Amino acid sequence: MNQHPMPEFGSFSLLIALMLSAYTLLAGGFSLWRSHHQFAGTAALAQSSRLQETARRAGICTFLAVSCAAFALVYAAFTNDYSLSYILHHTNRELPTAYKFSALWSGQEGSLLLWSWLLATYGFVLRVRHKVDVRLSAYASTILSSVQVFFLLLLVFAAPPFALEPGPLAANGFGLNPLLQYPEMVIHPPMLYLGYVGFSVPFAFALGALMMRYPGEKWIAITRRWTMVTWMFLTGGIFLGAHWAYSVLGWGGYWGWDPVENASLMPWLTGTAFLHSVMMQEKRGMMKSWNVWLIFTTFLLTLLGTLLTRAGLVSSVHAFASSDIGNWFVGFMALILAVCLFTFFKQRDHLATENRLESVVSRESSFLFNNLVLLAACFVVLWGTLFPVLSEYIDGTKTTVGAPFYNRVNIPIGLFLLMLTGIGPLLAWRATSLRSIRRNFILPGIAFAFSAAGLMIAGVRPWAAGDTWQSSFFSLLAFSLAAGVTTAIFAEFLRGANVVRTQTGANLLVATGILMRRNTRRYGGYLVHFGVVVMFIGIAGGAFNQSHEQEMGFNDAMNIGPYHLVCQSYTQDSNANYDTDFALLDVTKHGKHVTQLAPEKRFYHASETSSTMVALHSTPLGDLYVIFEGRNPDTNRPIIKAFLNPLISWIWVGVLIVIAGTLFALAPSVAARRRESLAAAAIPAHAEVQHV
Repeated sequence: MNQHPMPEFGSFSLLIALMLSAYTLLAGGFSLWRSHHQFAGTAALAQSSRLQETARRAGICTFLAVSCAAFALVYAAFTNDYSLSYILHHTNRELPTAYKFSALWSGQEGSLLLWSWLLATYGFVLRVRHKVDVRLSAYASTILSSVQVFFLLLLVFAAPPFALEPGPLAANGFGLNPLLQYPEMVIHPPMLYLGYVGFSVPFAFALGALMMRYPGEKWIAITRRWTMVTWMFLTGGIFLGAHWAYSVLGWGGYWGWDPVENASLMPWLTGTAFLHSVMMQEKRGMMKSWNVWLIFTTFLLTLLGTLLTRAGLVSSVHAFASSDIGNWFVGFMALILAVCLFTFFKQRDHLATENRLESVVSRESSFLFNNLVLLAACFVVLWGTLFPVLSEYIDGTKTTVGAPFYNRVNIPIGLFLLMLTGIGPLLAWRATSLRSIRRNFILPGIAFAFSAAGLMIAGVRPWAAGDTWQSSFFSLLAFSLAAGVTTAIFAEFLRGANVVRTQTGANLLVATGILMRRNTRRYGGYLVHFGVVVMFIGIAGGAFNQSHEQEMGFNDAMNIGPYHLVCQSYTQDSNANYDTDFALLDVTKHGKHVTQLAPEKRFYHASETSSTMVALHSTPLGDLYVIFEGRNPDTNRPIIKAFLNPLISWIWVGVLIVIAGTLFALAPSVAARRRESLAAAAIPAHAEVQHV
């Protein structure tokens, strides 16, 4: 008999959720088929409408059932129910409370349950807000339920989170992976999954709009906020993961082109391309086929990312052991691709473009180049990630692709994207005159040139012989482009603010605020671009990284850059969860005391594994990053490794600016609020919303 009734409750909830979701799929699909053909008369159409409504309500109830299952698993973790195999292998009694909660996503079965719960949550919001467009929302709801059915089938049959542990009840669990026992890991996986799962919604709307030959571009307007919120979550999740890797893994970096890191980057790249590309469809009726395939590809890449993480196809600190669910994912992805191809070729005449590219020097061409470059970067990452799998399949040898391959290709691509970030907004739609080019590009060009000259005077010598010339050249180019793009962005703000100041008589600061509120989407986008520039500055600082490793006994000293480190002591400590070995280091800079750092090496009792706790001193100019590598077995003295990472904090600041810019772009502008007020005033309170 189980210690708690939650395992049975959780299993039953998942079974109920599967039946409800299957009903949503079958009833919703049947009702849409009947209403589409319209051969059965008014009474039959009314019956289809009622059937569609029951499908919508079943979808809402799916959220409640999956929520019960998620609650049951979390409750089992908090009550130490080791009759559950999942709880036994991912928690222990001494685990802190926050990490017991994170047990929901620390293993394969739990993370799939999180995927399903987030999908049910997104579906719940979609179905509650279905009156935005009843018919299109019904298509999207039905498509979303098909994805929900797949994940619930996995949870019920292939990877059940409530599977019981055979044998006698264990007294304690095996503990959570030490790498996951870090505050950011309570936030990073849910945020990353909010991005992964969230792309299911614009995918469902795009596929539904294509199936029903939805007129106009309204489906893009409906899904714009969904896509932007999802993209924001994915951005935050990726960089929380990068910061976790920087703070926990102890190798001095934040991005190692790990296969699972790549898996999250690929849908981000195609999702970014989609966000830019749909502007051409909204403004000019162009790239319709391109856009539906961008969102189809993005959704498929989120499934691929989940497959890589959860099926153990690749070697990674993030990945789980090999599992049979890989075949399920491959089959489902093949089915999704087949449906997308069939629908596209059947309805491709509906996606005919309304306008053609009129000039290479235009905003349309900048969006096109932006798309091509982002897709090129995605292909490079995809090829490098899957190459070990393909090589093992072809000749039986798993050949991995290292960071030099990715850097060699993606650094130039990234710099080209940085340039487009500044150029695109300065170009006009359709065609840009020579006079406009001179007016808009002269200040950014001057900033670029002065920045490059200043850096070379300061000592950056990309032409000097040696192994670092290439990285120095790319850093020089990145800093100079950052100066030019920043100037272009601020010039746009200044031009618009001066117009507002002339109209209103307000000072420049107030005029800038008025300007931004008038078009939140445009100026929020500029803030996002500025955040990207700040991130590139932080990335470019990596060309000047330094490192030094040394055995340090009492009063031994180490120098790195301007810092002087002295070992004051080294000792051991322990608690119920882990033993720790650490050193106390006094840090001075130019003879002045700065801080004291305490790098640690921890050994966790339950899992019998160790992890590194980085000691960090961060400033805007760079990070002093120190790790305790272990003890010399001959002398028993600690081995300390220190890194000096210039400008790295600019990456994290840039991410915050990107997120702030996205939130600002999501806010309705003054003009949009005025249109909504006028529309609301024009519709009688008792009137029903009309739909296509």
